[in-house]
Amino acid sequence: EGAAGMATGTVLITGGGGYFGFRLGCAVYEKGVDVILFDVVEPTQAVPEGVKFVQGDVRRRSEVEEALRDVTCVFHIASYGMSGREQLNRKLIEDVNVKGTENVIQACKTMGVSSLVYTSTYNVIFGGQIIENGNESLPYLPLHLHPDHYSRTKALAEMKVLEANGAELRNGKGVLRTCALRPAGIYGPGEQRHLPRIVSYIERGLFKFVYGDPHSLVEFVHVDNLVQAHILASEALKASKGHVAAGQAYFISDGRPVNNFEFFRPLVEGLGYKFPTFRLPLSLVYFFAFLTETAHFLIGHVYNFQPLLTRTEVYKTGVTHYFSMEKASKELGYKPQQFNLNEVIEWFRSRGCGAKPRPYTRNCLLRDGGLVLLLIALLVSWFPCAVTFSL
Repeated sequence: EGAAGMATGTVLITGGGGYFGFRLGCAVYEKGVDVILFDVVEPTQAVPEGVKFVQGDVRRRSEVEEALRDVTCVFHIASYGMSGREQLNRKLIEDVNVKGTENVIQACKTMGVSSLVYTSTYNVIFGGQIIENGNESLPYLPLHLHPDHYSRTKALAEMKVLEANGAELRNGKGVLRTCALRPAGIYGPGEQRHLPRIVSYIERGLFKFVYGDPHSLVEFVHVDNLVQAHILASEALKASKGHVAAGQAYFISDGRPVNNFEFFRPLVEGLGYKFPTFRLPLSLVYFFAFLTETAHFLIGHVYNFQPLLTRTEVYKTGVTHYFSMEKASKELGYKPQQFNLNEVIEWFRSRGCGAKPRPYTRNCLLRDGGLVLLLIALLVSWFPCAVTFSL
């Protein structure tokens, strides 16, 4: 396998300054392939000697085309709006996820790039409905049913990528082969988007409850498994593998469905905190998320606060949805390794995170009292709605 199976030229990674893109770039470079990391921001880690970083924006096609000179394969990872307050910036989500993807596709055609691997998401299929051991034959969730703009735009972008499969390249350089990978939630030491937010909530004393059915199951994917899947997908677009992945989508995870809160229990307890036992109804937490999003819509332009949870995050963490890895295993040769959260715990501990002896101060009393009052207010507001819905 190695470099010969991957590419004969240079590989470019959009979103290469982010956690996963950087990790993928390093892994590809270690196989002896030239790598360009393309992003609006530089990586937080030092770029290895031999790996090239190009600052650019997928929203500007000219910058993408300039970066694609002599490139034979693109991993299109760059996206915006996955979680938190980013989910509420509709214009930027549209510009990056849809227009940015259109620019990448067109630039690949113009510059003669023969392979394009798109990093999609479970959310192109999932929108709050229960899915047990689903597979790639499931239809896209109708666009108007997506609970958030990120998921809707990722679905549109994936469709465009797969529709571009087989498109002729300029100057008769052959055709463009494309595929899409749909990963579960990514974790690993140094992950920059979800885990720091979760740990922040834990350390600020905001992780006081769990919610939803304790038997609900979701999935996660370790960053190294996702790296493996992307490299395999790029190889499966080549003639040597019969272009088996061309025009195809694949679900990617660790292959171990687990309750969302039980998955994070080792992290909470490993940092020295008590795991909460108080459980709230999913519909109550969803109602709270709806109120939070409404408040952000009204005052976000003045105070761009971080919502505790968005509606999509409530669904993604509290409603069962997991998928079969059979297609990825059979066609890509994907075999996920087994990981746990030990590396993640050590990473946070090495940065000073963890429970520390603290007196119960007036601020703690105000915080906890505020949470109780908020919960009572939510219950008073939510209960009539819940009764009406059940009737």
